[in-house]
Amino acid sequence: MHNTSTPKRLDPALLLDNQLCFSLYSASLAMTKLYKPLLDALALTYPQYLVMLVLWESDGPTVSAMGERLSLDSGTLTPLLKRMESAGWLTRQRSSEDERRVHVWLTPAGHQLQSQAAHIPGCVLAQSGLSLADLIGLNQQIKKLRSAMHAPGAAAKPFTITTQP
Repeated sequence: MHNTSTPKRLDPALLLDNQLCFSLYSASLAMTKLYKPLLDALALTYPQYLVMLVLWESDGPTVSAMGERLSLDSGTLTPLLKRMESAGWLTRQRSSEDERRVHVWLTPAGHQLQSQAAHIPGCVLAQSGLSLADLIGLNQQIKKLRSAMHAPGAAAKPFTITTQP
């Protein structure tokens, strides 16, 4: 049954277009859509690309360090690394000092992918319509937001948003 009475004015804080979470979510979807054909050409998925970015930065990290850097648990990261190892892009090797630690190393094929992927950041910049300085600034703001969201007690501070007319 529908309510036919005069609709109440909705609180602006509850409008979809005013939700930061929706802006980030929809921007993430658009970003993933942009990356898909670029990564398909390299036979990489987006999570695999993120792993490669970490390895191109610093070859040989432990699986746990990679998981921390990518915000992925070992149950997600380990199967991903196994598939990438099967594809010939990396190898996993237990530490000789501590067998609980597994290091991840690029293979020559993994190193070669770096030059094949070099054009991707430029494609993202071009599609964004932003200047490089604006894109860097936006990235810094998002990282600041992420840090604030990870801060202890971040979800424990309810407040009311008031908007200007």
